[in-house]
Amino acid sequence: MKLFRRITEHDTVKALGPGLITGAADDDPSGIATYSQAGAQFGFNTLWTLVLTYPFMVGIQLVSARIGRVTGKGLAANIRRAYSPWLLYTVVLLLLVANVINIAADIAAMGEAMFMVARIGSPHQYSLGMGFLCLTLQIFLPYRTYVRYLKWLTLGLLAYVATVFAVHMPWAEVAARTVWPHFAFTRESVALIVAIFGTTISPYLFFWQASQEVEEIRADGGAGLRKRPADAGAQIARIKTDTFIGMGFSNLVAYFIMLTTAVTLGAHGITNIQTSAEAANALRPLAGEFAFLLFALGIIGTGMLAVPVLAGSAAYAVTESFKWPNGLDMKVLQAREFYAIISLATIGGMLLNFAPVDPIKALVWSAQINGVIAVPIMTVMMMLAHNSQIMGRFTLTTRHTVIGWFGVALMLVAVVAMFVTM
Repeated sequence: MKLFRRITEHDTVKALGPGLITGAADDDPSGIATYSQAGAQFGFNTLWTLVLTYPFMVGIQLVSARIGRVTGKGLAANIRRAYSPWLLYTVVLLLLVANVINIAADIAAMGEAMFMVARIGSPHQYSLGMGFLCLTLQIFLPYRTYVRYLKWLTLGLLAYVATVFAVHMPWAEVAARTVWPHFAFTRESVALIVAIFGTTISPYLFFWQASQEVEEIRADGGAGLRKRPADAGAQIARIKTDTFIGMGFSNLVAYFIMLTTAVTLGAHGITNIQTSAEAANALRPLAGEFAFLLFALGIIGTGMLAVPVLAGSAAYAVTESFKWPNGLDMKVLQAREFYAIISLATIGGMLLNFAPVDPIKALVWSAQINGVIAVPIMTVMMMLAHNSQIMGRFTLTTRHTVIGWFGVALMLVAVVAMFVTM
């Protein structure tokens, strides 16, 4: 108990929050399906993508967190201040559609994983149960309790790290392929690289982390750095630590998912993996019951983390656009519209599982929408972060500017490649 208390009270652990949760939510069940497909189809030859995207992922998430902490307002509220309404409403509408589709895919994967573990009932029953549990926690838990729950839920991702050590791994070859892959740029490989980029750098993560910085300000009874510049040194340092660790954790877990599926599914010729649940089930005869169980429980844990982030980011974006009250620290009657959007997004995702819609095609549409809107949103974020009327004296440094714009360029290339290969 003393050791646990000492760990939780360590300065680095206390600094972890919005960045860690955001990074962990990036490894949602639909993301797991993408990484599993990469490992199964191309073995170790896509590991380099996670090394490449890490600095750009960190850079753009630092920008979003900085905007939230400096201004005390979320992304949508700042876009509304600086740009025309049509741009804001278009982006928010596309974000809402993409998030609902993503929620549907994640809830379906959670239901399938739970069904495979329990072996009773039906996937749809578990999907409904998981969806309502996520919704109930968001509505009724106080903000501080809810964030603490989300932070510790990120430990569920360690299941994928443990899975790697449950199978034989040729580490020398892994290291070599990470830095020097044997990779042919075909139509299929380019499409998968675009999917990895789109999964790793997603718009809902930008809105969530900025809004969570605002929630932290409210919870502490403080104000944005423009009003309290004396806090800048400590807060910006905390944001950097939080984001570097959170995004590193996210990409490390994705890396281990690719490793596991490469050395098991790919090595045995199982290359057509469409969902995370399929990946878990395919592991059972190849890597054993323990590896299957770890993989399946990881899907459930990440889904419980990602669904609230997807629904919450949509709710923040919509309510900030219309100047409606919002925040997980507020009671339901104080922020009716905010909790109504969370409810509609979550229930809409649940109901989509019963519609005659191919979930794989829906997931592709979601990834395409996310990829398309990521470029203008990232561009707007970079412009906001350089706007002294918005940021005061806390505009971006030259180093962060270079990394941020390189990230925009990377996503633009990915989107162009996506349309070329469609």
